[in-house]
Amino acid sequence: MPVVKICGTTSLDDAFVAIEAGADLLGFILYPKSPRYVMPSAVAHIVAQLRATVRKPPELVGVFVNETPATVLAVLEQTGLDLAQLHGDEPAANFRDLAGRAFKAVRPTELAHALMLAEMFAPLSAATGPSLLLDAYHPHLYGGAGHKADWATAAAVARRVDRLLLAGGLTVENVADAVRVVRPWGVDVASGVEQGLPRKDHNLVRAFVRAAKAADEIHSV
Repeated sequence: MPVVKICGTTSLDDAFVAIEAGADLLGFILYPKSPRYVMPSAVAHIVAQLRATVRKPPELVGVFVNETPATVLAVLEQTGLDLAQLHGDEPAANFRDLAGRAFKAVRPTELAHALMLAEMFAPLSAATGPSLLLDAYHPHLYGGAGHKADWATAAAVARRVDRLLLAGGLTVENVADAVRVVRPWGVDVASGVEQGLPRKDHNLVRAFVRAAKAADEIHSV
C-alpha cells in the first residue's frame, strides 16, 4: 500500500483533515515565492498543535528551495518538522551537513537524466521517509504546477530506488493508474486536492487518500 503525502499544507484545519483521511506525510512549503508559502512561525504553531493532539502524527516535511544547509537546519529546529525536502538546485554536498534529515526532489528532463539524479541523490537521503521524490519537469517552476510527471521514467526509477515518492499532476482521477503503472513507494499531491490556492478541498483530500491506498489492493487482485 503506497504512502500518501499531502503537500502545501497551510492551515491546522487542513492538516487535521489530511491526518484523519490517512495521510502518512504532511508537507509545508517554506519557499517564500510559492503561493503555498507558510512562515516558519506559523508552521511551528501548526506542528505544536498536531504533536499535542494527535497520538501518532505523520512525518512532517518542510519543503525548501536553494537554502543553505545551515538555514534548513535552523528552520527544522524552529518549526519542529521531521524532514527537509530539497526541491531546488541543491548540490549533493549540501546533504553532508543535514545529518540524515533531508531527501531530494528531482525534476528530470528525460530518463537518462532521471537515472543519473537517482544514483546521485537517493543514497544521501534520510533513513526514514522517501529516498527520492520525482516531480514533473518545468523550466521555470520548482513544483506545484499540476503538470503530470513522465510515468514511464518514474517507473524505471522506482525499480532502482527503494522509496520513490511520485509527484506531478496527480489527482483523484489518475492516482490509482499512477500507482499501478509506476509502483512507487508513495505519492505526493498538492494542487490536485485544492479548492483554490492555497486551501485544500477536504472531500478531495479524503478521496485522494482512499484512491491511492486502494489502488494497490486492486492491482493485487
